[in-house]
Amino acid sequence: METYPYTIEYYLTATNRAPFKEWMDGLDSVTRAKIRIRLDRVRLGNLGKNRHVGEGVYELKIDYGPGYRVYYAMNGKTVVLLLLGGDKSTQEKDISQAKTDWEGFKKRRSHD
Repeated sequence: METYPYTIEYYLTATNRAPFKEWMDGLDSVTRAKIRIRLDRVRLGNLGKNRHVGEGVYELKIDYGPGYRVYYAMNGKTVVLLLLGGDKSTQEKDISQAKTDWEGFKKRRSHD
């Protein structure tokens, strides 16, 4: 099975905030390292444990701690746009927010 590398970008809100980066900054260094390792695998083309959660948004699962999740969408064929992060306890709220953010991104992009 052939894999293709992905470029990872961060979603920015209309006010230029990066919710994923803000979430990562609030985590301890070991957790950040585990998530970065997982994202390095994505860059190499290995999406691993993930699932489609609807409306073009996907969830990467990180088997560490409380069950961390990273929410992303594909922008073209090679870009993974990181929308949001969370854990199992905030999963439903995070999925809803990621879908809202993705829709907002697409609307802003269509007006550019």
